[in-house]
Amino acid sequence: MPPQLRPYQVDLINDLYRKLNEGHKRVAIVAGTGAGKTVISGQICAHAEGAGKRLMFLVHLDVLVGQTYEKMKSFGLHCGFIKAGWEENRDAPIQIASIQTMSKRRWWQQWVPDVVFYDEGHITLFSQVGKKVLKTFPNAVHLVMTATPERLGKEQLGDVMDTLVASPVPSDLQQRGFLAPMKYYSMPPDGVANLKEVKTVRGDYDEAGLKNACDRPELIDKIVQEWRRLCPGKRTIAFCVDIEHARHVADAFRAAGITADTVEGGTPIKDRKRMYSDLRHEKILVLTSCNVISIGFDEPSVEVGLMLRPTQSSALHLQQIGRVMRISPQTGKQYGIILDQAGNLERLGFPEDIKDYHLPVQQQSTGGGSPPPKKPCPQCGYMVLSFVVQCPECNHQWITERVLNLGDLVEVYSIQQAHQIDDVSILKKLFHGQRQNAYTRWLKSGKRICDGNSPDAAIGLFKRHCGRFPKQEWCLGSVLGVRPSQEQTLEFLEYLQKCAKRAGKRPDWTVQEFEKECGPGSFQRLVTLRQAL
Repeated sequence: MPPQLRPYQVDLINDLYRKLNEGHKRVAIVAGTGAGKTVISGQICAHAEGAGKRLMFLVHLDVLVGQTYEKMKSFGLHCGFIKAGWEENRDAPIQIASIQTMSKRRWWQQWVPDVVFYDEGHITLFSQVGKKVLKTFPNAVHLVMTATPERLGKEQLGDVMDTLVASPVPSDLQQRGFLAPMKYYSMPPDGVANLKEVKTVRGDYDEAGLKNACDRPELIDKIVQEWRRLCPGKRTIAFCVDIEHARHVADAFRAAGITADTVEGGTPIKDRKRMYSDLRHEKILVLTSCNVISIGFDEPSVEVGLMLRPTQSSALHLQQIGRVMRISPQTGKQYGIILDQAGNLERLGFPEDIKDYHLPVQQQSTGGGSPPPKKPCPQCGYMVLSFVVQCPECNHQWITERVLNLGDLVEVYSIQQAHQIDDVSILKKLFHGQRQNAYTRWLKSGKRICDGNSPDAAIGLFKRHCGRFPKQEWCLGSVLGVRPSQEQTLEFLEYLQKCAKRAGKRPDWTVQEFEKECGPGSFQRLVTLRQAL
């Protein structure tokens, strides 16, 4: 029997056919990781073959050829291949085509399809072969399947495609029980790797620079410690900078007595399947890789993803998270876990916070091309051009060698998750974090007040993130603790006085804010003490 489609998958395919009936011939199909792209694409191919159409199915990785063929077989379809090592059958109505092989063969240009299907379309469509296919078959229907419509580089899907259809967003699929709920752990905002000197090449961090920043024994040992503290014994995959980094991570886990292996780009398909089976059956607990299990890896039992490779690509970021969002009732999986040592969550966000999908277009600026890159000041949050070495707002200096932040990972929440928190203790902890961050930024900036380090800014950030205002009583002890010293209270009073002066607050504001932190009557006690001294 062919796979049974979920209701939203049926709806998506019907939406697609409505777009085609309206006359659109270039349609993007957006289905996030875990939404069932292979089932959706298989059903579309089955409909095409059933209608007597010829369809060309483009993939960009060798491993995807076999996966695509397995899905086609489950629908009872007849396939030929444009792929080295696979048997050609030019009479088959469906051709599974590797863009690498297509660049070396020419006969496909005379095999005129009615439909061209671009798997992982944010990659295949924009390859040299993909562009040639688009130009060679102008009368065909072109369907682009992707989990993430945004891509690195200037060209975007909206520059090429007419319209899109989409599956529900991840938070919707979680609520329906089709994706696992998630827990996220991240380092403090600065992260652990010094990326200041890492160049950007073709829109993402240069791999050689990343290796110097990330493939370091102290970082690798730290992630092993955090894994043992937060999620011991759970099936885990690790996303690394390069293959040597992946081997070092696996070695560190093995040295700690944890079974681990590494899958590489040159690992034969048979050996990959064995490793995936070993992970599923817990013969190994950690599988490390570089750009092998980010795409095309489908093992629902995996519970933990280790983000060890910083990236600027939202597509890669969401695909990696998606590897642990699949449900696996058979193995008792309750939720997925991300340990983010790369700072990607802070940089690129959470899948739960996606509100809808749209077709992005090429960014324009007055000078042509993309706007100049910017970076936030770690002290005050002010956005400056990436080449600036001193913040004009608080005078923070960027230095070449920053001390590594090897603090413990802390749990972080997407906006969608934070809006649903009912536990007051968690909400208070989040609010305390915002208050402490604002105060710490003031201290580190040389006690200069700016828009990002006042008590009001902390309230605004909490409201934006958690969807509600904090209660006044939550302020008590949030910055100084329950028994601050006299020096601490005097310094905090100085902070409030400077905030009041900058914002033009009424005189009693300082008293009220001080007593929110230190308790009723604390301001008068401080005044009396100072007079006595």
